[in-house]
Amino acid sequence: MASTIQALPTEVVYLITAGEVIDSLASVVRELVENSLDAGATRIVVSLWPQQWRIRVADNGCGMNLDDLQQAATAHSTSKIRSSADLWKINSLGFRGEALHSLTTLANLEILSRTVGGKLGWRISYGDGGEVVQVEVTAIAPGTVVTVSHLFGNCSSRRQGLPTAAQQMKAVQATIHQIALCHPHVTWQIWQNDRQWFTICPAATTGQLLPQILPQVRQGDLQEVKLELPNPPNSCTDAINRLSTPHSCTDAINRLSPNSSLNLVVGLPDRTHRHRPDWVRVAINGRMVKTPELEQTILSAFHKTLPRDRYPICFLHLAISPDQINWNRNPAKTEIYLNEIIYWQEQITQAINQALSISSTNLKEAVHTTRVSKLLKAAEAKGGYNFNPQNPNKDHKNPNSLKAVAQVSNTYIVAEHPGGMWLVEQHIAHERVLYEQLCDNWQLVPVEPAIILYQLSPAQVSQLQRIGLEIEPFGEQLWAVRNIPAPLQQRDDCAEAILELSWGGDLQTAQVAVACRSAIRNGTPMNQQEMQTLLDNWQRTRNPRTCPHGRPIYLSLEESALARFFRRNWVIGKSHGI
Repeated sequence: MASTIQALPTEVVYLITAGEVIDSLASVVRELVENSLDAGATRIVVSLWPQQWRIRVADNGCGMNLDDLQQAATAHSTSKIRSSADLWKINSLGFRGEALHSLTTLANLEILSRTVGGKLGWRISYGDGGEVVQVEVTAIAPGTVVTVSHLFGNCSSRRQGLPTAAQQMKAVQATIHQIALCHPHVTWQIWQNDRQWFTICPAATTGQLLPQILPQVRQGDLQEVKLELPNPPNSCTDAINRLSTPHSCTDAINRLSPNSSLNLVVGLPDRTHRHRPDWVRVAINGRMVKTPELEQTILSAFHKTLPRDRYPICFLHLAISPDQINWNRNPAKTEIYLNEIIYWQEQITQAINQALSISSTNLKEAVHTTRVSKLLKAAEAKGGYNFNPQNPNKDHKNPNSLKAVAQVSNTYIVAEHPGGMWLVEQHIAHERVLYEQLCDNWQLVPVEPAIILYQLSPAQVSQLQRIGLEIEPFGEQLWAVRNIPAPLQQRDDCAEAILELSWGGDLQTAQVAVACRSAIRNGTPMNQQEMQTLLDNWQRTRNPRTCPHGRPIYLSLEESALARFFRRNWVIGKSHGI
């Protein structure tokens, strides 16, 4: 019987490879733009003609000489790795040498390029398989222009299986937004059908760039944290175990940096959040990646800081030693293997807690309540004056201190800080304090006499047992509860609180309910010392911006905003109409 297993023809192998790398207009843009960034480009222009299946990417990168251009589109040709050992030290966005070659099997490819300092620019057209079919000198500024035409022209069924042009353009926009977030220093111009579609201006940090991509988010809604982190203690050992020869082991150890860095941009939970978890983004070494473990870590860190069914805005960018990453998991390089995952999860959680805390670095804040903002803007619009803000921390030894001043309606604490004043809602501030104490030390204490409950369903009894309460029958349709959460000991409504806990939810839900039931109620008068103690305890919580239900705890009014509203900076003559 003849064998049914046969080697595939070379052209079929190339088409399979191309299908893994190039499967849409967005994937073409991604591959070409990543090459531009690897070439050091700071300005990238992307032009698209979707109906013509044509894409052009122009950059001001280092460019290619004639020899490199003649090799650029041949199979597995790259300047970025040389051996298998190099897979563990990848610092570039591309490394497989597949993209340009794949494009020659699916489209017409033309590259114009000139090196920085080079006297001549070159234009090369490539045929199927990356073969050079035309070479000529051309006038071009230093950099590279890649034009892909007639994409999928030899695979008409591929075109028919793709989404509509509008959907593909949406995917292109999302791709560029993701890459821009990882490289905020780059200027982007995107054209569609010879008309400018959108631009992204460079920014000093990702946090400053983000409002260009999410216009509904303002700069004051975001908090950015940058941290230097030590590498995991086992990183050098892991590198040695993976590399093959003693020589490369030594090189790997010498190349390892002692530090990594973490850049975190979060939307403050009292100001901005989303209906879907679509803005929990993770990037590693300049590329957006899918890492369910790290994404879940971010969501867990925001747990009980947002309203129900709302999700955070968070962009995390890790710059870590290449020996910690295996990029060779997915052709699109969007999924990776990350070593020491538990270590990075711990660092991310600590960074988010730092970003959400109230400290001297983030105390000075813009007024963020819409009604107050409109009031101040209306007042400012009526007066033409110049305001030179003074340093709010001047002559204050402790810029992080809040001083209780008064109580309004037995509900709000008026607090003074070096930059202005805050209104703090006493019940939910106390609720945040109690909730974190309960999470850290959930304690059930015996109660005598037992609390008697009437007509509990089997599900309610099971729920109370699930969160650790001792409950037993005490007669017909009567139940005795022998222990209760410690904060409920002094409550007159303890039985009502236990009934509330019986209606369902996990332990954390129970802790939220106990904290809410135990917190000082609005309408309760407080003296100066009680208000100050609450403020001090609240400032020390991990997530002081919102209560466990996601409600904002405080309203800030900056001294500079108050000065503008009351026009304290007018000269005497002007204020008297002289």
